[in-house]
Amino acid sequence: ATLAASADRGLRTGISLNPDTPLDLIRPYLSDLDLVLVMSVQPGFGGQSFRDEALAKIRALYESRSANGWKYAISVDGGVNDVTAPACREAGADILVSGSWLVRAADRKAATSVLRGS
Repeated sequence: ATLAASADRGLRTGISLNPDTPLDLIRPYLSDLDLVLVMSVQPGFGGQSFRDEALAKIRALYESRSANGWKYAISVDGGVNDVTAPACREAGADILVSGSWLVRAADRKAATSVLRGS
């Protein structure tokens, strides 16, 4: 009901998935979403290591979106760096959120290019 009411008011809708939250819990809502945020760390503090099981969620979200023609963007937050960013993009992520790694980078412009894959 909240998603429908938001969409009726012209608002964009999204859902976040914590690392331990199964994707099946949000499957019924995927057709109504503009964004799915996959948390690859437990929310609360920066500097945590990327949890590889997030890649399976990203891949499954990408496949569901492609198979059904849905429109949601796939975002990833937590432990995104020069090693994990390419894997996230390959799995189907559209948006990468990098905090600690990017802030600590000696050359943020170059680090941003790495995140973008350019």
